[in-house]
Parts: sequence; structure tokens; C-alpha cells
Amino acid sequence: MLTLHTAPLVLPVAARPLPGGAVLVERDRIAAVGPYEELAAVHPRARVRRWPGLLTPGLRQWHGRWLLTRLYHPDPREADVLGTEPVPAEALGDPEAVDWAGSVRRGLQRMLAHGSTAVAGPFPEPMLPAVRRSGLRVVSAVGAPGILVSGPSLDPLVEGWDLAGAVHTALEAGAPADLAAFDAPDEAALRERGAGCCVATVLGGRLVYRGV
Repeated sequence: MLTLHTAPLVLPVAARPLPGGAVLVERDRIAAVGPYEELAAVHPRARVRRWPGLLTPGLRQWHGRWLLTRLYHPDPREADVLGTEPVPAEALGDPEAVDWAGSVRRGLQRMLAHGSTAVAGPFPEPMLPAVRRSGLRVVSAVGAPGILVSGPSLDPLVEGWDLAGAVHTALEAGAPADLAAFDAPDEAALRERGAGCCVATVLGGRLVYRGV
């Protein structure tokens, strides 16, 4: 089945920005990138998904292992004690008394909610099943930026510096259908708001995250 993902602005990264653009997805690959009206006219039976703001390639999270092993991602049922934000392992009263397996699953979900479609490995054996189930593409950590003084962020834009430095692959025909939609009008606003304004993440053609 063909799906057209469209937004007021599409940023392919490898090509010029496309106001009113769209990405045509067939199964797990990008079939075409271009103006929405043109693609819709050629493929009138394609399912259409409309997103606000920006449509970009999926982002790459360089420090996935650190974020999953050094931070505890609380269960909503723990919010009254631990809050809702990630907690450094050393700040936990008893690190062995919490559900680390659940934390890993929640951490991976948070990465998807920040537009990440690729995460740098390797990961220890106990984590691999959860990483595989998440669908996130495991990529090499070669070339990763150094860890910030404040520690890695779930927001890949923090260490990518700009969109081109934070994406995994560009939006172009033949590439994996990995893309993210953000509630921001342009790249400058995206950098200011951060990847936390993600409203949808598509990984291999599948909608794996959708904001409320």
C-alpha cells in the first residue's frame, strides 16, 4: 500500500526544502519525494497522512547505551516518588530495587518520541531483545560526538548541532522510509523547540510513535 506523508514544509536534507511537499512511501522504502499536489495526482489511491509543521528524515541518537544504562526512565506509576523525567542511576536510593528492564523499554519509547529512528550501539546482550522489538536501527558509534558535561540528551539535535548533523539518512527515493514530523514551522524553530516537539515517527514505513 502506498502512503503519502505531507506537511507544510518537508526538509529532505539532501535536497532543497519543499513547501507543501510530501514523501511517498511504499512498504518500507521511500518511493518519491516532491510537491504533494503532483504526487497525489499521480497516486490518487495512496493513503494520506497530514502532519503539522515539518517533515524530516528520522534522527540518529548517538548515546543510546548511556541513556539506557545510566538513566532510569520511571514508570508513570512511580511519578509520585521519582517524577516523570529520567533519573541518574546514582540518584536512586537503591538501584537494584527498580525495574531496569521496564526502564529500557520506556527509554526506547522516549527515543522514538523524539523522532529517533537510529541508535548507536553496541548494546549488552540483555538489552538486545528490547532494542530489536523497538524497531530502532542499530548503527555504528564511530564518529559520535563526545558526551556533554551535562550528559547525553534524548534530543538528538542537541549534539547534532543542526538537522543535517542529526539525521540518519536523507529523504530520497530508495532510502528507508524513516521520517519524523515536528510541530515547528521551520528548521530554526525546530532547533529552538527541540526534538521533543515530535508529533510522529515513521520507521521502515510503520507509524511507531504518534503524539497526543
